[in-house]
Amino acid sequence: MTSYDYDLFVIGGGSGGVRSGRLAASIGKKVAIAEEYRFGGTCVIRGCVPKKLFVYASQYHEHFEDAAGYGWTVGESSFNWKALIEAKDKEIARLEGLYRRGLENAGAEILDTRAELVDAHTIRLVKTDTTVTAERIVIATGGTANPHASLPGSEFCITSNEAFHLEELPKSILIAGGGYIAVEFANIFHGLGVDTTLIYRGQEILSRFDRDMREGLHKAMVDKGIRIMLTDVIEEVTKSPAGGLTARTKAGASVSADQIMLALGRDPNTAGLGLEKAGVEVDARGAIVVDAYSRTNVPHIFALGDVTDRVQLTPVAIHEAMCFIETEFKNNPTAPDHDLIATAVFSQPEIGTVGLSEEEACKRFNEIEVYRAEFRPMKATLSGRAEKMIMKLVVNAADRKVLGAHILGHDAGEMAQLLGISLKAGVTKGDFDRTMAVHPTAAEELVTMYKPSYRVKGGERINA
Repeated sequence: MTSYDYDLFVIGGGSGGVRSGRLAASIGKKVAIAEEYRFGGTCVIRGCVPKKLFVYASQYHEHFEDAAGYGWTVGESSFNWKALIEAKDKEIARLEGLYRRGLENAGAEILDTRAELVDAHTIRLVKTDTTVTAERIVIATGGTANPHASLPGSEFCITSNEAFHLEELPKSILIAGGGYIAVEFANIFHGLGVDTTLIYRGQEILSRFDRDMREGLHKAMVDKGIRIMLTDVIEEVTKSPAGGLTARTKAGASVSADQIMLALGRDPNTAGLGLEKAGVEVDARGAIVVDAYSRTNVPHIFALGDVTDRVQLTPVAIHEAMCFIETEFKNNPTAPDHDLIATAVFSQPEIGTVGLSEEEACKRFNEIEVYRAEFRPMKATLSGRAEKMIMKLVVNAADRKVLGAHILGHDAGEMAQLLGISLKAGVTKGDFDRTMAVHPTAAEELVTMYKPSYRVKGGERINA
C-alpha cells in the first residue's frame, strides 16, 4: 500500500479550501493547506467583505441628508479615506486570524507558500523548494481579476484588487464593466464623493438580471449623478505627464479621470499550478473541468469554487467543500446543488434576487404571471428621497409555482436570503397569498400582490 505524507493536501486558503481542510482535519485526517498570499481568499481579503465595508461607508452621506427630514440637525461632515482603509485593514487582519485559528484548532498544518503540482500525487512547496505527497488533493485557488492586457494602456489602470488599497481617494474615476463589481464600485465611489462614470459594452448593465432590476437600478444611479455609457468600450488609455488618465472609446468619446478601473470579469486562477504535469483537464478559459462531485479527470484530485468557473460565489465554494467532505470521507456521495441560488448586488439601491428572471421564465414556460409593485418606501416619505423600490414575483401560470423573486431597494439582499428558502422549498403563489403581512414593512408587498400585473403567454404580453 502506497504511503503519503498527507491524507489531504489543499492548494488555496480561500473559503472553499479552508472549509474542506478544516473539516477533514477535524475528523482525524492528516491535512496540509498551502496559501501564497493571505488566508481568507478573494471574499475576505479583496472581495465581498471589504467591499461591503466600503458600501457602508459610502451610504453615510445619504443618511446625513435623510436625517433632516426626521428633525435632526446634522453638522458639517467630512470623510477620511485613510481612516477607512486603516479600519478595513484591521478588520481583514482579524478575520484572517480567525481562519488560521480554525485550521490550527482542527489540526491542519498551515503552509505559507505557493504550491504547485509536480505529478498526480506530488506537490512542490515553492518557498522551500521541497516536495510532499498526498493521497487526495483539492485545488481551490479561486479566480483573479482579468487585467485586460490586450488593451493599450492597461498598465495605467487598476482592478478591484488595487481599489481597496489606493493611497488617496481619486476625485474622478472611470469604471469599465457592467457586472456586480463594476456596478457596486460605481456606487461606492460616487457615495464617497468621487465623480464617477461607468462604461459598458452591453445594452444595459447587469446583463443576467431581470429587466426591471437592471433598468430600475440604472435609473437610480443616473438620478444620483453617476454617468453611464452603454454600447461602448475603452480602446486606449493614455497617461499625461501630470499623471491624469484619458480613455478613448470605440464610439469616439474621450473621458479623463484620476483613476480608470477595469472590472471586466474574473478568470480562473490556474496559471502555473502544474495542472498539465498532473494530467488535470482545463477548459478554454483555464477553468478546471469537474464532474457533479467536484472530481477532476484525475480521480483523486478535486477542484472547488471559482477555479472551476461554475458559480462564482463564496457560499457556493463553501457548499462544494462540505459536499466534498461528505462524499470522500463520510461515505455519503453528495453533489453540490447549484439550483436556485439567492444572490445580491450591493449597489445603492441593492438588488436581491433568486430564481428565474421574467425573460428566462418566458423561454421555459408557455404562460407566466408577473406580479410587480413599484413604490416609494416609507422611510423616504419624510426624508424626501425620490428613490423607488421594485418588487417582482414571476409565477408559472400552470401550477402557480413561484419561479423567481426580485427586489430592488434597501435591504434587498436580506430579503433575498429568506426568499431563497421559500423558493427552494417549492413555494406557490398561494402560499404567499396565505401568509400574513408584517406591517409596516417594505417586504409586506411580497405577500399582498394578489392579482398579476400582467401575463406573458407564448412570448406575448397580456394585460391582467
